[in-house]
Amino acid sequence: MIAETICSAVAAAGLGIAAVTAYRRRFLAAARLAAYALVPVGLVMTGAVEWAAETAFSPVAWAGFGVLGAAWLLFLATRAVERRSGGTRKERRAAAKAARRDAVAPAASAPSLGQGARPQAAPAARQKAAPAEDFSDIEAILKKHGI
Repeated sequence: MIAETICSAVAAAGLGIAAVTAYRRRFLAAARLAAYALVPVGLVMTGAVEWAAETAFSPVAWAGFGVLGAAWLLFLATRAVERRSGGTRKERRAAAKAARRDAVAPAASAPSLGQGARPQAAPAARQKAAPAEDFSDIEAILKKHGI
């Protein structure tokens, strides 16, 4: 009851100041003041003031705010741990996907890769290519280290 009275008084004072401002031919400022002055009356009429008053004096509502605060702190803590552990979810998924891809041997057959059957190369061609693969791995390691 007292909140509605205070809001009405504030609105009346604001409208009075807006009228004085309009009398001084500052119509844009007067319209803006009138808009601000009507906000408290609108809040009273919608019931927002009553809800806020009931919430402010309700222990259950304050306990709810405490629970929301605890949830927010837990969220922040988990984000901090996630950042320390290295990257975002997308980066960890990409790393896991790459690890699964690299888990299959490069010379594995097609069914183990899950891509259907492919024609097999001749055994003689594999024997010739095998030493080159060994040297390519060594070359990649040397290039990685800048040698």
